[in-house]
Amino acid sequence: MTTRDTLVAVWALTGMLVHLAFMGVVLRGHARIRRLRDVAWRSRSDWPRVSIVIPARNEERDLDAALRSVLRLDYPDYEVIAVDDRSTDRTGAILDAIAATESRLRVVHLSELPAGWLGKNHALLRGTELASGELLLFTDADVVFEPATLRFAVHYLLDQAFDHIAATPRIRMPNLLLESFVVTFMLYFMIYFRPWNARNPRSRAFIGVGAFNLIRAASYREIGGHRPIALRPDDDVKLGHLLKLRGKTQDLVDGVGLIEVPWYASVREVVRGLEKNVFAGVDYRIGVIVGSSVTSLLFNVAPFIMVFASRGPAWWMFFASVLLAVATCAAIAVPARMRIAASLGFPIAALMFIFIQWRTMALTLIQGGIRWRDTFYPLSELKANRIG
Repeated sequence: MTTRDTLVAVWALTGMLVHLAFMGVVLRGHARIRRLRDVAWRSRSDWPRVSIVIPARNEERDLDAALRSVLRLDYPDYEVIAVDDRSTDRTGAILDAIAATESRLRVVHLSELPAGWLGKNHALLRGTELASGELLLFTDADVVFEPATLRFAVHYLLDQAFDHIAATPRIRMPNLLLESFVVTFMLYFMIYFRPWNARNPRSRAFIGVGAFNLIRAASYREIGGHRPIALRPDDDVKLGHLLKLRGKTQDLVDGVGLIEVPWYASVREVVRGLEKNVFAGVDYRIGVIVGSSVTSLLFNVAPFIMVFASRGPAWWMFFASVLLAVATCAAIAVPARMRIAASLGFPIAALMFIFIQWRTMALTLIQGGIRWRDTFYPLSELKANRIG
């Protein structure tokens, strides 16, 4: 065996072991995440009041259906506070039209963004200033709920004495390629955050989900609300991080079957939509982007090529890597209600994610910040807003 053959075999073996480890992490992790729809909630007389806070900026496409699903929740005591954050489309008009017939809905129209704030984070804070609930539910303006969702979630939070629970939604995508991207994104998210460990007070793991963050209002105010993360584009997970750092208890539940969101409608929307938080998610560390993208090329993309360009023992190990990668993605796709065929697009989705990583990093560095929803945020201010 030549030196080249030896190096290729070592590479193939390493990749196979990496994917075997990934599969183990995913399978064990999934087994530890409770499905929200399986929570056996009972009738109770102490349902606390919930304030649902929804920020909305230029959300006319999905707003009506999402908001009406929120107003159909069968929870006994809740209010909805929708914050129109300087929208330039019909968002404000849609909110006002629904509010005219729904007494539970309060609408706040914002016309300015104070210095030192990201638009969404400021809108969420302004919404909480009007909230009267013992619990706060932060959700997005395109999330659709089944009527029983809030009963399941509140009962679980109270029964388990958590300060915060986050729920993953079913993500609806228009085609197989984008489903593949979602499955791959979920794999990376699970490996990076290990969110099933968030409930362990001795673990540094934390969690937050933009579609569903349910938090005790007292805990939220104790940590300063959104003020400590005013300029965090990844506000949902960083809110969870902040709560964990302050000793608050939290957990992640699987909300598939109760919560649904149309994430992005096209590849272009995916690329643009992740522009604000991929670099932020690693605290603007160039080394992390470089290291993770090189690792992904070597172990997530190259094995799918090397099964056509290698031979002998290396071929079998590259082939095993491919099978393990596809099987791991399938294990994610099935409970997420994605098509199993989406797992076959893993190497293409991995390349898409690498492109998004480098594009986002390059734009942020070249521009000296991020431009999001018609507002520019300087990189120096964004980097200064670190948590932990």
